[in-house]
Amino acid sequence: METTVKERIFDRYYIPKPIYDVVEYIAGWARKFSIWPVHFVTGCCSPEFMQVSGSRFDMERLGILPFASVRQTDCLMIVGVISRKMGERVKYLYDQMGEPKYVVSVGACPTGKGPFHDSYSVVRADELVPVDVYIPGCPPRPEAIIQGMMLLQEKIKREVKIGARRG
Repeated sequence: METTVKERIFDRYYIPKPIYDVVEYIAGWARKFSIWPVHFVTGCCSPEFMQVSGSRFDMERLGILPFASVRQTDCLMIVGVISRKMGERVKYLYDQMGEPKYVVSVGACPTGKGPFHDSYSVVRADELVPVDVYIPGCPPRPEAIIQGMMLLQEKIKREVKIGARRG
């Protein structure tokens, strides 16, 4: 019988399960409401993305604070068209981020090449980095961006803190 990482830690450090569950819940709640995305904006979706940070929609009330430095962030938001040349930069940004790291594809262009589906130089985001949440639309409404970030929050909350991620 295969033991999980959590069971091995219980056996090794003698942690009572109820205490561990409370600590895991609090840690999940804290990580859920402290997402710091760096935004990689290259296209016409940028006005919609700017609205999300404005006073009407206010993404910060959900604990999502856009950040400019890649090394301190945990979420990469890809907004707009990605060409093959820009794809190298996306991979470079993704590699600079610390663990755990998440990727959100915002709009039709990074999700499925949008109106440029038959172009030779446009690539999808999931061809470059693993994408956690796809937000459809051309351009996506601010409400859709907030819903996508809330889906990412739920994914973060469901994660196992010690060991591998849940699906």
